[in-house]
Amino acid sequence: MKKILFFILFGALFSQCTPKITDAVGGAKDTVKEAVEDAATAATNQETFRHSAPTPGPAPVIKVKDAANFTLDNGLKIIVAENNKLPVVSFQVFVDVPPLVENDQAGAASIAGDLLSRGTTTKTKSEIDEAVDFIGADFSSYSSGIYASSLKKHTETLMALAADVLLNPSFPREEFEKIKTQTLSGLASNKDDPNAIASNVSNVLNYGKDHPYGEIVTEETVGNITLQGAKNYYNTYMKPNIGYVIIVGDISAAEAKPLAEKYFGGWGKGTVAKKEYAMPKAPSKTQVDFVSKSGAVQSVINVTYPVDLKPGTDDVIQGRVLNTIIGGYFGSRLMQNLREDKAYTYGARSSLSYDPYVGVFKASASVRNEVTQGSIQEFLNEMNRLRTEKVSEKELTSVKNYITGSFARSLEDGQTVARFARNIARYNLPADYYATYLEKLNAVTADDIMAMAQKYLKPDNAHILVVGNKGEVAETLSEFGEINYYDTYGNKLIVEESAADANITAEMVIDKYLSAIGGKEKLMAVKDLSMTMGAEMMGQPLEMVLVQKAPNKVMTKLTSQGMTIQESVFDGTKGKQGQMGQSAMMAPEDIARVKKQATLFPEMKMQELGSTAKLVGTEQVDGKNAYVVEVTDSDGKKVTNFFDTTSFLKIREITVIEAGDQTMTLIKDMSDYKAVDGVMFPYTTTTSGAMPAPLVMKVTDIKVNSGVADSAFSVE
Repeated sequence: MKKILFFILFGALFSQCTPKITDAVGGAKDTVKEAVEDAATAATNQETFRHSAPTPGPAPVIKVKDAANFTLDNGLKIIVAENNKLPVVSFQVFVDVPPLVENDQAGAASIAGDLLSRGTTTKTKSEIDEAVDFIGADFSSYSSGIYASSLKKHTETLMALAADVLLNPSFPREEFEKIKTQTLSGLASNKDDPNAIASNVSNVLNYGKDHPYGEIVTEETVGNITLQGAKNYYNTYMKPNIGYVIIVGDISAAEAKPLAEKYFGGWGKGTVAKKEYAMPKAPSKTQVDFVSKSGAVQSVINVTYPVDLKPGTDDVIQGRVLNTIIGGYFGSRLMQNLREDKAYTYGARSSLSYDPYVGVFKASASVRNEVTQGSIQEFLNEMNRLRTEKVSEKELTSVKNYITGSFARSLEDGQTVARFARNIARYNLPADYYATYLEKLNAVTADDIMAMAQKYLKPDNAHILVVGNKGEVAETLSEFGEINYYDTYGNKLIVEESAADANITAEMVIDKYLSAIGGKEKLMAVKDLSMTMGAEMMGQPLEMVLVQKAPNKVMTKLTSQGMTIQESVFDGTKGKQGQMGQSAMMAPEDIARVKKQATLFPEMKMQELGSTAKLVGTEQVDGKNAYVVEVTDSDGKKVTNFFDTTSFLKIREITVIEAGDQTMTLIKDMSDYKAVDGVMFPYTTTTSGAMPAPLVMKVTDIKVNSGVADSAFSVE
């Protein structure tokens, strides 16, 4: 946020006069006296000016340049916003597709939109990319249309390409499969992202899974999507009679109209059905909704619920002022409270969104585990305060000035003018809606804000969603209501607390795990182990070799296409480690850590290693109930283990790594257990938290008691 500093210079102006000789003395005294009095008055006025906000003047008059509008015979609406500042023209094809539920193929619309620019009946993807690069253009497609931008001289070339992409997509199967793979990779990355989880679950809570806005794209739904499903979306919904072409830049309506008619006039119109959906309701009373993120050191908080706020209503502008006050900018009450006053978070924000179907209110922040409860209370306090106390004129004026400045600056972008014109047409707004926007803004009063707060701020009817560490946070939230548990996709969970079963202990769970993977006798007989695993990262193949020998020798090597990336070796006493050809001897603190990690089946030797175990409850991991056992080593470091309550196999391991002021939560999921010489090993290990996308490693070979020589652990 920019700050504008006004420097005001005051000077005392003394006028000299030449009095008549007959009253020179008396006149001089009066002049000096008056000068002193004037100076004192000026000083008083100056001090008053410093401590008083200036009286607000009338709303500034801002001319919103009119955009040209015309409609083609096929119903396609064309909007032209001329802006001659730069020799650039951009255009957006926007199809106002009604909300739709995709059911078990959720994500098909997005994939169909991406496919548009992957090939036409006349061009391959590479030819499209080459054509775009040749003219230095921007070009992208999505589920509701196309965006393109280039220098003015290339406008017709780019529009011809856009029309080809929009009207003649070939939907190449190879590109379809690539997009599905990319989509699955993105979902895998988001699976452990607490903000992505909060977004998904809050949508389910606010709208319900039967509403288009509450539908979640999952690995399963993406797997169900067929190429024909993507084509069906295109053929059903991409129609010009519900579409707009918004053209912005160095182009007049007279120039744009024949181009639009030439390239989009042949687009065939069709009937697009709209389905009515029940209006989602806020909960009858505030409820706490919790998604467990084991090992998390922060909680993501969303206080949220649906609202009935339609575009173009008087409430939109007044609601914007309300939201800006509570959490819509850096100087908001939530920011001042949670960030500046209490240092609970780097940022706390809110939004009050309008929508033709259903709007939403959301206030959010990421806070430390120990202040989760207090942060939620402050969210509710600020919501209640605006409902019961009038905002001061000083604060109201400051916020209106901020919004005025933002509005005025936005008009410098031609895209804003085009968006305004589209909104007027799309939502049937008055023609002068944006021209009189600031006038309406300036008329908002403190009484209006209180009325808006009482209508749209609902601290007693909210979803308090928290994604965080169940063991450290969940129980502290019971004062806000009964806690409902959900998985990462918004499915409600029935949580059975192991604490209620006094017959289950951490030691019993670990014993059952050891029995499940082969039994203590069989495990004790394992003297050496060699394992090879393969993976792929950013398109490059990886291979990891792990060799262990009792009691505590270990060697690991990570290679890619024959090149060693990372390597470490420990002979039980000393070790060395290196990467990319550079190596060094292990420091004493590293030796102590590696010695523990090198132990075969460390759960069998916990007492010997100085580790303790604590059963902290049960949680669900990918739909499976699991006992959660926290293991603390002799240095106080903790690892959280998850054991399937049915098979007792370990299915997840979480380690929190702290380095200075940086914290990383490493999550390792184990699956696909298979027996080798009577011992069960997980053949698939997925590690997330250490890199942008999860690393999936699959075992290609395991050897048990193959006679590994001590020379394999030589440290020179």
